[in-house]
Amino acid sequence: MNREALAAFLVQHRAAVQPSDVGLVTGPRRRTPGLRREDVAQLALMSTDYYTRLEQARGPQPSTQVLGSLARALRLTPDERDYLYRMAGHSAPDRGATSSDYVAPGLLRVLDRITDTPALILSALGETLVQNEPARALFGDVTDLTGWERSAIYRWFAPPQTERRLYPADDHDRQSRAQVAALRAAYGTMGAQSRAGELARALSAVSPEFAGLWDAQVVARRFEDHKVLVHPDLGPIEVDCQALFTEDESQTLLVLTAPPRSEADGKLRLLAVLGTQQLT
Repeated sequence: MNREALAAFLVQHRAAVQPSDVGLVTGPRRRTPGLRREDVAQLALMSTDYYTRLEQARGPQPSTQVLGSLARALRLTPDERDYLYRMAGHSAPDRGATSSDYVAPGLLRVLDRITDTPALILSALGETLVQNEPARALFGDVTDLTGWERSAIYRWFAPPQTERRLYPADDHDRQSRAQVAALRAAYGTMGAQSRAGELARALSAVSPEFAGLWDAQVVARRFEDHKVLVHPDLGPIEVDCQALFTEDESQTLLVLTAPPRSEADGKLRLLAVLGTQQLT
């Protein structure tokens, strides 16, 4: 681990990121060029003291999870992320494999500017990597989940099938087929020994429904243009879906909207205002 090189890299890139680049409001008393240490710590979900010690070249070796969070917070490119890992004494991540701790900077920059309607970034395995406040209000905060629980595909099929509460009962069969077809597409890209293969084997062991659909060999990588989601307080919400993919299609920015002045539009606006507060 090269503590001095790591510290210098963090200081330089923190100064290069403006608060508006990451969705933070610039106050009149802000004098620090770029982000403050506490800003980076907040974005990376770590303590300010821990991050400060890294910048002062006196902290412990950060884990790969911490480095992934820092790469996301500082909006690092893949090359910059690889350098960060190597200076911290780790091998650079395999770019051919999906990662649950790195988000494409281009998608993050778009997400940072979407504040009035649900938007989230997903991995090829249905893991929510980042979500804005309206998405958190609609789907719940799923970014704190660990292991396969982070995958909506896993939550759909594995008991107690918590993901199904988000969809009307008469749409469950179609959604089941879509989830399996999406995983089959990821499996084809990533290979049998990848995380996609691991997820398929894990679900085949716990869900006969998944196993039957998996054997059907249906492949599809497309989000529905229109769907109905069920909020526990607001009820059904009809939304239109727009998806923006990275070049390698390993991550997707999904944005949910509704026609202006429609009932669904009013519900989405209410979500944006109330966030995760209970409505009842």
